[in-house]
Order: sequence, then structure tokens, then C-alpha cells
Amino acid sequence: MFIDTHTHLFSESFNDDRDEVVQRAIASGVEKLLLPNIDGSSIEAMHQLAAKYPDNCYAMMGLHPGSVNSDWKKQLTEVEKHLFSQKYVAVGEIGMDLYWDKTFISEQAEAFRQQVIWAKELKLPIVIHAREAFDEIFEIVDELNDSDLTGIFHCFTGTFEQAQHILTYGNFKLGIGGVLTYKKAELDKVIEKIAIDHLVLETDSPYLPPVPHRGKRNESSYLLHIAERLADVYQISLKEVEAITTRNAKEIFKLAD
Repeated sequence: MFIDTHTHLFSESFNDDRDEVVQRAIASGVEKLLLPNIDGSSIEAMHQLAAKYPDNCYAMMGLHPGSVNSDWKKQLTEVEKHLFSQKYVAVGEIGMDLYWDKTFISEQAEAFRQQVIWAKELKLPIVIHAREAFDEIFEIVDELNDSDLTGIFHCFTGTFEQAQHILTYGNFKLGIGGVLTYKKAELDKVIEKIAIDHLVLETDSPYLPPVPHRGKRNESSYLLHIAERLADVYQISLKEVEAITTRNAKEIFKLAD
């Protein structure tokens, strides 16, 4: 069994064939699908999907940094209400994104900090979105990290030095997705220096489709292309990649068989 630790299957991109996409994932061996929330507008669709497939789809709760704007406090209040009244596998997708817009940089930092504090209180892992913001995120996690804090740096595409910084936290893993299959990204040169014990697999579907599906909508069944590339990088079998990354994901998200 493979686990897609990050897929936005509740996205409108899947409105016409969501059930077929889920079934294709399961048929391909990707049997557990973890759903990171975006903001207030995505909660209902995410909950519906998790309720429909309770053995396969697992919801997270969080406010994505890209949704931190003028009404961020209202959005965060809604996240808090759900977090403390229902069960989730993680607090996510949270973090900071300074790639598109730096208007709300201080608000992004404050929203991230608060959600990390809630995760520690609830003893839930965090799923971190870090785009052009490693230094800002490290500053907050350096301060708040302790034995209660665990999580994933989602869609990791950083340097070896940044990976080392993350691994010093002790209870974090790197989410590896379709970017691993992009030659120009050279992510393989970074992760080959890191033990596979520190990695989990993800698609981030419908975004970042792996080769040979670039330019198309991504989906969870394509996780196998990422796993195959990882097997090439480490020169191990696909079965070993499956066993190790599944164990890693179960450990972080406390998933039962």
C-alpha cells in the first residue's frame, strides 16, 4: 500500500470524475489519501469526501498561507472551531508563501505560529507549505519546536542545507512529489544525500504532475511515477520504497492499517 500524504481531491478540478480518480488511486495501490485544507471555502467539500471514503480519505484542518489576506482572523477562527471539535490527521496546510505576494507577510507568520501552537496542544502533526520562505518558517519552528511537534515539509524542493536544518528538528519528514521527476529541478541530487527514512510521498494533485504527465491534471494514482523515480535514486526496489515511505507516513500521521 502507498500513501499519498498530500492531495487536494476535493478541488473543483475533480468535480466531473472525483469517484473515478479515487478508484484509480485505490486500484493502483495508493489506498490512503490525505487531504490538506485550504481555507473556509474548501472545508465542506473536504469533509464530504472524507465521509464518503472513511477508509481511504483523511482530512486535515488548517489555513493555507495563500489564503491569508484581509479576513485572515475570521478564517483562522473558523479553522480553530473545526480543529477543536472534530478529529483530523494533521494541522495543514499551513506555512508561508512569499513567492507571489509579500503584502501579508506578518499576518502569514502570525497565522502559521498560532496553528503550530494549536497542533502542539492537540498533539497533531503539521503539514508545512514553504515557498520562498524557509528562513521565515525556520525562525518560528526553531522557537516552537519540542518533542510534541512533528510534521511534514510538504513539496520539499529546498537545498541540502535546508533539508539538514529540517531534520535537526527530530520529528519531521520531507514530502517528495512530482518535482523529483523534473530533470532541471535536480531534486534527486539533494535527496540522494538523505536517508529514505526521512521521506514520504505525495502528489499535491491536481498540481505538479510527474513525468510523463506534465501539463496535465495530476492525480493520486500518479504517485507510482514518483515512487519509481525514488527507487532509481536510491537503487532499491519499488517494494522497498513502498514499505519505507508507507511506514514513515503512518508514523507521522498515526494511521492504522
